[in-house]
Amino acid sequence: MVLVYSDNKKITIEILSKASEIAKEQKKKVTAVIIGKPDENLAKEYISYGAEEVFIAETELESFKSEEYSDILASIVKETGTETILIGSNKNGKELSARLGGKLNAGCVVDSNNIYIKNNKLMAERVVYSGNAIAVEQFNSTPAIITVPSKAFDSLKKDDSRKGEITKKKIESEKSKSKILKAHEMKSEGTNVEDAEIIVSCGRGFKDKGDIKLVQELADILKGKTVGCSRPLAADLKWLSEEHWIGLSGHKVKPKLYIAAGISGQIQHIAGMRDSGIIVAINKDPEALIFRSADYGIVGDLYEVLPKLTDAVKAKMG
Repeated sequence: MVLVYSDNKKITIEILSKASEIAKEQKKKVTAVIIGKPDENLAKEYISYGAEEVFIAETELESFKSEEYSDILASIVKETGTETILIGSNKNGKELSARLGGKLNAGCVVDSNNIYIKNNKLMAERVVYSGNAIAVEQFNSTPAIITVPSKAFDSLKKDDSRKGEITKKKIESEKSKSKILKAHEMKSEGTNVEDAEIIVSCGRGFKDKGDIKLVQELADILKGKTVGCSRPLAADLKWLSEEHWIGLSGHKVKPKLYIAAGISGQIQHIAGMRDSGIIVAINKDPEALIFRSADYGIVGDLYEVLPKLTDAVKAKMG
């Protein structure tokens, strides 16, 4: 069995695509897991995206706790004889996968962007050394745990005619000593960069915080309305919040269009946006590293290029 879990619905749907591919090759079944209150509508949605079974683990827990959740998943794995476990690689998923690996004495590969079968062995690839190399890792035992980041795989086309089984079961977990005293929801300034289809990013080429309006104006005209930035603007200068930070230590994005203005193109930034559909770079230095990763490059002063580009897009879009 190939088991899929994430507390993020979107990531679960994306992972179901790869899970279906692996399960077909291994002649196994794809099972999605929901932990918490029984949500049959969500279960049916997972089935429409490729799950052959949805296991709803009913629990009284009101919020995610990795100790209890890993206990619940371990019980499901042992009960179903699961061989492959795919977990969404968000903050909760990374903590959960590590604990689960410890409980099951299982191998765990994090942030895999490619999973396949070779010589009857499960293989997982992940980017290492800030994007300078790809590690190819082979599992020699089961169960195998792999965490998958957002947008690593495209979801299957939704098909409401797909049939699947929904299993509900109350699973008790050992109460941990840790307690969640209070949870504060992070206030968002706009569209999450990880979900954006169009991103206009700014870098150290900008001389003043107020000049970022040039990037915002272009983003608004493109109807993307999402502004990103490189590390110095968020971590050092604090011109933008960390919500906008794109890079190895920030957010990894995969928009259809990524425009980088005044960004030199250090590997740490490239690692965060390298999977973008079309990359456009604007930099006055013709030798800037960003041009090596760009599909289109404009060599020029961003203070001259951005207003003209904004006007041109505005005229084109009416």
